[in-house]
Amino acid sequence: MSWVKEGELSFWERFCANIIKAGPMPKHIAFIMDGNRRYAKKCQVERQEGHSQGFNKLAETLRWCLNLGILEVTVYAFSIENFKRSKSEVDGLMDLAREKFSRLMEEQCFLNICFAYTSRHEISNAVREMAWGVEQGLLDPSDVSESLLDKCLYTNHSPHPDILIRTSGEVRLSDFLLWQTSHSCLVFQPVLWPEYTFWNLCEAILQFQMNHSMLQKARDVYAEERKRQQLERDQAAVTEQLLQEGLPASGDPQLRRTRLRKLSARREERVQGFLQALELKRADWLAHLGTAST
Repeated sequence: MSWVKEGELSFWERFCANIIKAGPMPKHIAFIMDGNRRYAKKCQVERQEGHSQGFNKLAETLRWCLNLGILEVTVYAFSIENFKRSKSEVDGLMDLAREKFSRLMEEQCFLNICFAYTSRHEISNAVREMAWGVEQGLLDPSDVSESLLDKCLYTNHSPHPDILIRTSGEVRLSDFLLWQTSHSCLVFQPVLWPEYTFWNLCEAILQFQMNHSMLQKARDVYAEERKRQQLERDQAAVTEQLLQEGLPASGDPQLRRTRLRKLSARREERVQGFLQALELKRADWLAHLGTAST
């Protein structure tokens, strides 16, 4: 029996799901699954059992997302900071993660797992990757931009989350997807993660739907601003080219448009070449890591 797909929604859950799906639905939800240890303390069980129940809740939540048509889920499974916990707890979490995530991989899930992760490390690594591209001659310094940094993040193949949910009542992001959630609906819920329910998820989606217009407008304004800034930089570069050639900066409009198109095409060619080289670099690193761990 499939771990994720086993079990069906109740009549009232299906009824509620059909109503919710009439409104704008998130395509991607991120979870900070907080509260496993407090759940264990509350239920007077071992911490390891709390974490095990947390993994089981993840499988159940993925099933709800499948039923709701949510295409992608990202979870904060383990922060770099979590390695500061006791060795026995860390070792137990590692063993549990190997067991549970191996089972999830067999499910062909739509799940991104952030493990030994912090957003600051991700962003600083993206900056280093762009600097590497410039050093290798793959990029011009003028190619470095917010848009390119976005493509250098670990999540570059995924859309930014529509909703970020944190359980347990904590109202902080804990260094999770700081860049990607700048225009996401942030939902902080008091329930401990192992006690999370379908109705908690519905509540979060309703909050997203109530704020959807405002969130979409903010995303659109941000995207337009990035385009405007890039166009201004390109226009300044074309002006500099014309002046260096002894031509009037505000001369033939057709010439300026042609130069702008060529400038943009050359930049896109460099960026695509850099991104391909970056994919190969990361693939080589992962292959080396896999060899080293065997």
